[in-house]
Parts: sequence; C-alpha cells; structure tokens
Amino acid sequence: MCGIAGWVDFAADLSGEHTTIGAMNEAQQHRGVDSQGVWCDRHVALGHVRTSVIDLAGGAQPMKAEEDGRTLAVLSFNGEVFNFRELRTELEAYGHRFRTRSDTEVLLRSYLQWGADCLGRLEGMFAFAVWDLRTQSLLLARDRFGLKPLYYRRLPNGVVFASEPKALLTHPLLRAAVDIDGLREVFSTAKVPGRAVFRDQQTLLPGRTLTLSRGGTVEREYWSLRAQPHTEDLPGTIKHVRALLEDIVPGQLTADVPLCTLLSGGVDSSAITALAARWMRRNTGQRLRTVTTTYDGYSENFQPDDTRDTADLPFADAMAEHVGSDHTRIVLDTGDLMDPGIRMAALMAQDQPSYAGDMDASQFLMLKATKSHSTVALTGEVGDELFGGFRWMHDEELVRSGTFPWIANEKRVPGCRKGQGRGLLSDELQAKLDMDSYYADNFSQARKETPHQPGESEYESLMRTVRYVKLTRWLPMLLERGDRLAAAWALETRLPFMDHRLVEYAYNIPWEFHTFDGRDKSLLRAAVEDLLPASVLERRKSPYPVTQDPSYTEALHAELAATFADPDAPVLPLLDPAAVKEVLAHPKGVSQDWPSRMNVEMALGLNAWLKHYSISLEF
Repeated sequence: MCGIAGWVDFAADLSGEHTTIGAMNEAQQHRGVDSQGVWCDRHVALGHVRTSVIDLAGGAQPMKAEEDGRTLAVLSFNGEVFNFRELRTELEAYGHRFRTRSDTEVLLRSYLQWGADCLGRLEGMFAFAVWDLRTQSLLLARDRFGLKPLYYRRLPNGVVFASEPKALLTHPLLRAAVDIDGLREVFSTAKVPGRAVFRDQQTLLPGRTLTLSRGGTVEREYWSLRAQPHTEDLPGTIKHVRALLEDIVPGQLTADVPLCTLLSGGVDSSAITALAARWMRRNTGQRLRTVTTTYDGYSENFQPDDTRDTADLPFADAMAEHVGSDHTRIVLDTGDLMDPGIRMAALMAQDQPSYAGDMDASQFLMLKATKSHSTVALTGEVGDELFGGFRWMHDEELVRSGTFPWIANEKRVPGCRKGQGRGLLSDELQAKLDMDSYYADNFSQARKETPHQPGESEYESLMRTVRYVKLTRWLPMLLERGDRLAAAWALETRLPFMDHRLVEYAYNIPWEFHTFDGRDKSLLRAAVEDLLPASVLERRKSPYPVTQDPSYTEALHAELAATFADPDAPVLPLLDPAAVKEVLAHPKGVSQDWPSRMNVEMALGLNAWLKHYSISLEF
C-alpha cells in the first residue's frame, strides 16, 4: 500500500519543486506510514509515500536504476507484483543485478529490459510512473482492472498525477471545481470510464499506459478483455476454476508483514479463507487470522430485506471454526456509525459523498481494527461479478431492460425511484443531471465495446454483455471505494478473484455452466464444495450488512433536520424542500428501508463535502 505523485513540465524547471511534491505526499500520507520520498530533476518531480509490505528495509522510493554511476530511470510505484520472484530469476539471466529483495526493483529492472512491454508480464495490482532519463519521457501505467488508482491532469507541456484527488488538489494549478459531469459521477452507480469527479481530473483507464515526451502524449492499451472459445466440458471447467484458485491464493499470501482475510460467511470470502488457511497450515504451520464485522444485536434481531436473507455472523463463525482460524469479531453500534469524526473521515477518504453512510462508517472502522493486527487483508470481492452471484443477473426482465440491470432494478424499489440516493434532490438539479440520458449513453457505449464470440446464442450474447458492463461500469466504483477506505489506514487489500487469468477464463465460460444446477454461482460452489461447511456452501448472496437499528434512522433524521434548519448549509439549493419535509414528518422512518435511507445519507454527505472541500459547483 503506497501513494504516488508527480509533475512533468517540459517548459519549466522543476528541480526545486520539492515543496510542491512534498505537499502532494502529505495529502496522501495515510497511504504510506513508513516512509516518504521526493526526487526532482529539471523537468520532473516524483513523490512517494510507502507502507512497507515486501522487503521492509529495502524498496524505498522513488527508486533509481543506476549503471556505471549514471541514473537511467526513476520509479514511483503503488501496488504489488505477485510474480516478482519469477521475473527476478528471468532478469538475472539477462545480467541484471539486484540490491534489494523488493518487487519494486524487479519492476524497475523489468522496465529497463522490456520497456512498456513489461506490463504484459506482470501479475498483480499496480499503478506506477517511470521517468526515463535516457529518453526524457514519462510512462504512467495502471493494472488490467484498475485495482490501484491513478488520477492525472494534462497540462499544456506535461502532466500532474497522484493516487488520490486530494493530492492533486494541493497542486497550485488545480482547484476543487465540479461541473455537471462530475456531479453525475457522484450519483452514478455505472461509471463512465476515465471520468473523475473534480473538473479537469481524469483517471488512467485500466490496462492502459500514458507516455509523455517532448514529442507529445501517447495513450496505449496493453490489455483488454477478449472473447475466446471455451473448449472444456462442465467437469473440466469446475476443475480448472479450482486449479486457478489454488494457484492464485497462495501467490497473494506473499508478504513480510502480518495478513488476514476479511470473512463475511458468504461463498466468495469463505472460499478464499479456506484456501489461504489450508496453505498457511501446510506451509508455515500458522493459523490464518480472520475478521468479521457486525452490528450490536443485528443477528438476534435480523429482518430479511430485498437483498439479504440472512445475517453474516453465524455463517462467518461457522467458517472460522471449520478452518480453525484466529477469528476476530468487530461489533459496532449506532454511536459508532453516527460519530461525526468517523463519518467525515470516511468521506474524506473517498474525496466524495456517498449514499452508503452506515456501510462506509462500518467498513472504515472494520479496516481500522484490522490494521491493528494486519497490514494485508485478502477479500472475496468480485466473486459475484465473475460467477453470477447478483440476484438481478437471474431476472429475465432486468437483464433485458435495455440498460444496466442494477439501474433498472432501482425503479422497483420505492426509495430509489428517483435514483439511488437522489430522492431529496430538487427537480431543477434532477433535470440538469438527466441521469436517464447519462445511463443510456454509457450503456450504449458499453454494449458496443463488449467482446463476443461468433455464433453465440442470443441469450449467451445478452449475458456476456451483462457480465462485461458489470466489470467495466460497476466494478470501478467498488474497487475505488475499497481501496480508499483501506488506504485511510494504510491497509493493503488484495482481491484474488481479480487475477487476470481467472477473469479471462470466467468471462468465457458459457452462462449455462454458471447456473447448471439452477442456483446462483453454481460453478464456484462446485469448485469449492469440499472446502466449506454445508451451511456456508448453500447460502445465497447477502451484500455487506446495513444496520437495522431504528435509532440510526432517527439519528439521521435529526441530523437532516439540523442541516435543513441551517440557512448557511451549502446543500440547501440542491434539495427539494417538500421532499425533505416529508422525510422529517416521519422521524422514526422504517429501519429496514435502507434504500430510502440512502437519500438522507447522500444529502448529509453532500453538505459535508461541499463545506469541507469548498467545492465550486460550475454548471
């Protein structure tokens, strides 16, 4: 877990810009609590903050590659290269010599050996910048799925970049302005690739490089998801999925610091936990540590809602007992979730407001507690996207809706019929946002991009599109949120299901295999059935829990009332007074109606965001 920052300007002397880059480092210092560094040359300034994970004594950055007393290239790198040992052996055969045990040096030497083509050899999660002194050029690169963030702004003669928007906002050439497109990204649950919230900022697309030199700027795609023939039968496919998981999970246990798994008691996190626990027991003799989060009284008083049939804790406990892990329960209450400091810190971690206030606060506190004993945490995220775990994926009406199915599902939910989290916005703002057109354009583009196989059936083609749009429009939001909330505590999260070999394979498995026994995630369940207790194996997907404590809803309403009564609240011009008054007329609300509660969460988050960041709304 690290943070990178930098500035290139071919028309300016940046050799003395240590203070500017130092400020960018400070803005994202939470990402790197062990060390930080700055390196400057005439037209470039690079920054880095580091939380040590591999080779704790070595691996300091920005890292220089030197030969015969001459600096060839300098690297600022965030992430992990999981196959760095294999690459190191290969590079040594080419004559490269290493002074550290770090994957950072392996990446730097890979660049010297293969240039930008080294990216095709990397297995991992990363965002990095390399300044090549031989060619006076900068290479920015991001992993295949955007697991690690990289924001930038192009300048007339260069670029400024960082791991987080807040770091960019410290630069004298940028300001906290948000236009209507940026506000759409705040409310969207289907992101436009490359678009950021703050005006003039962009994100480097996953699987892309950006090269800057005096000759100009070139963006190149080095990887994309492709449709390939699937030649294995069902039993062979199940074995292949299992073999991939058995290879991927141990590779992601590489660390020189304590690690754990985040265990919800669902099939995905339980599969990762079982494989990790087995490998550690056999190869190190150590027990795996596991972490589960719940709310005070949640399991005892749980009421099913539109997406959750069961509470996590009984299943997580059963799984922890099954693998013999060192298990930690984190129990939160309404006081924790409504703590103003925690809510603001969770918002600042993401640099934008959210409709998921209780989930943000809960995950933020869970990750804080996890960091007290671990620096790395493996999660089961993205298993649902790969193997068909979402309920709407099995709803014919929604997958044929002509838009993103999860967006179509919002129309069915009373609290979301104006859009998730947008129920209290004024009609004027809703008209300017025009989210229906935004989603229609985005979905049309995504459908055009979707890779297909010749001769696919109509339904197979439809479900391939559904999987593609989930991976490219929904997933970036999930990955960004997860990275930023964990980074706030310098905790590195790893997602074994996002290994590109598994994603490529799963994308090309016929949809009928994913549901061969009539259940969601049939294929994954079959691949890990011998690893899980029956109760966990048979459990339906249950998303991250939301509190059902009525006092939380009442506390939200009280805060909304105070905000609405404050004439200086910056959010007031964006709200519909009648809608707010209707909510305040029912202060107890419905504690299980979490979609309706999202509207209040978003209004409060917007107010805090506008105030804290001094946002200039420009539309």
